[in-house]
Amino acid sequence: MSRIGRKTITIPQGVSIETIQENDQLLVKVKGGLGELSYQLLDGITIEIEDGILTVNRRDDSKEQRAYHGLSRALIFNMVEGVSKGYEKVLEVIGTGYNAERIGPWLKLTLGYSHDILMEVPENLTVETEVVPRGKGGRAAVQARVKVKGIFKEDVGKFSAEIRRCRPPENYKGKGIRLQGEFVQIKAGKAGAK
Repeated sequence: MSRIGRKTITIPQGVSIETIQENDQLLVKVKGGLGELSYQLLDGITIEIEDGILTVNRRDDSKEQRAYHGLSRALIFNMVEGVSKGYEKVLEVIGTGYNAERIGPWLKLTLGYSHDILMEVPENLTVETEVVPRGKGGRAAVQARVKVKGIFKEDVGKFSAEIRRCRPPENYKGKGIRLQGEFVQIKAGKAGAK
């Protein structure tokens, strides 16, 4: 059996899960305090709810069904976590003169280019920016933080990756946008090559 697929999901307080049959397809709807998400189960996958515990089952032991089993369980678990706790990614903007600012439905990034970058924030996400006062960290100090929050894990990760792609961290001074806690190997450059 799939190691992930056979794990049960404990349904937290305030979260309800219902299944709806639509045109030979089973739709799973998860409702919680933060919102509602739905997922169409793949062929051969079923769910069972008993005493607040959700179990994902598969039709047979074929390779395709084993793959679907783990995938379906992971996606349903992410939905349950999303509607109960939500997801958040924090990005750090590092570099002299670099900045991030939320202006209405837009995220404005100043990243050392000749122009500012304006990104439209998706409606299902919340983006907050925070300017960090420059301390004793020098050029490699964090200038601003961008917090991306939402209930759908994929959307949070995708938008965070789009922000990071605007100026990925470089390896000599460490300037750029990186995820909080991300390790960036700093190279010595020409001075260290002697």
